[in-house]
Amino acid sequence: MDTGTHSAAGASSAPEDDPALIGAIRADDPGLVKRLLLEGADPAVRDTHGTPAFCLAVGMRSGTVAQLLLTYGADPGRCEGPPLPLREAVDSGSPALLEALLDDGGRDRYPVSEMAEATDLARHWHETGVERELRRRTGSQGAVARVRVQDDEFTCVDAYSLGGVTVRDGHAAILTRLEELLGVHAPFGELMGRALSRPEQDHSVWASATILLGNRGDQETWAPAAALRTHPDPVHRLFGAEVMRLTHLFDAGDEDAFAGPVLDMFVDWSAEETDSAVLGEILVGIGEHAGPRATEALLPHAGHHDERVRRAVAHGFSAWPSPPVFSAAVRQVLLELMRDPAPSVRWYACLTVADGRDREPALADAMAALLDDADRRVRLSAVYGLARHDDGRCVEAARRLGPHRAGHADEERYLDEVRLHEWRRREAEGVQ
Repeated sequence: MDTGTHSAAGASSAPEDDPALIGAIRADDPGLVKRLLLEGADPAVRDTHGTPAFCLAVGMRSGTVAQLLLTYGADPGRCEGPPLPLREAVDSGSPALLEALLDDGGRDRYPVSEMAEATDLARHWHETGVERELRRRTGSQGAVARVRVQDDEFTCVDAYSLGGVTVRDGHAAILTRLEELLGVHAPFGELMGRALSRPEQDHSVWASATILLGNRGDQETWAPAAALRTHPDPVHRLFGAEVMRLTHLFDAGDEDAFAGPVLDMFVDWSAEETDSAVLGEILVGIGEHAGPRATEALLPHAGHHDERVRRAVAHGFSAWPSPPVFSAAVRQVLLELMRDPAPSVRWYACLTVADGRDREPALADAMAALLDDADRRVRLSAVYGLARHDDGRCVEAARRLGPHRAGHADEERYLDEVRLHEWRRREAEGVQ
């Protein structure tokens, strides 16, 4: 099982001459692992016993670290045999750990019979419940500790601890993934039920269900998702909205069959939705469509009381990959949103202006006003935007920010834009 004490013991017993990356893996420190990999650490490094870094991470049940190593080039084939039985991966409750084991050719190491048994075990955990199964296995009647933890780069799970054992609650996501690999077509209602058992959009169980359904791209999925629009429970409406948004987003067909229906649905829906989370999801979906109809649907919500909604509006005007010159109404809203009380809204608004083609001086001045913002991410977006607009005020502001922080690739990208600005300026001066 995935245990918090496991990693602590590994860290304290690690030989001093182990490479730094191995030490970070033993400490179960994903942030440090990522920083070391970005700085050039070898993902294939071995510890002093000859264990490859990936196999060590899997042995510690650290799916987050194992996936990081895979991202940066680790070869799971260096492990001698399967690095971990699927049963143990399921028991850990970490979808990230399972995914690391099954990445690329990894799934070929596990026979179908073992995957089927693992599927049954995941279903047992899901239907029984983590706390109840933990009590059965440990025999403990003490209090269960519960804490939210990052499971992979994008999703979280809850970790339950009892009797010295810690298990993550991603079993329904594991079940969904194993069923997919075995060719089991779980019905819409069953997948929705799993998602609603962990009704947070960043939870791996919710994400696994919506992503799988969004990828199906068929009317069999679209119809029940659309029917949830009138459901009295906002969580059901949120689920339906996200599935419809992802159905269009994942549609790789030339006809883009769901573009029109989802925009029609969301434009009407946005005018009547009262729940902020649902409205935010709808507006994100509207923002994924370019054109005046989408813009007109976003504008009325720019002053909404919930920052999630204002953030969706700010981002929705970006109209990637072909941003327009903003209309006067949109320009005014973006100027207001760059002064928003919420840093995340200021950040999205500034990035929308930065990546846009509108060179109105008032927009550059608004970005310059953010160069001393209390939030570093907002300051970075302002520097980036001024550089893209070839405004020299970005140079001194970038100097004040200093180098990008290790492990923050977006900071490096933003500051690289300043160097490109300076290169363009030198080229122009050379021509003159």
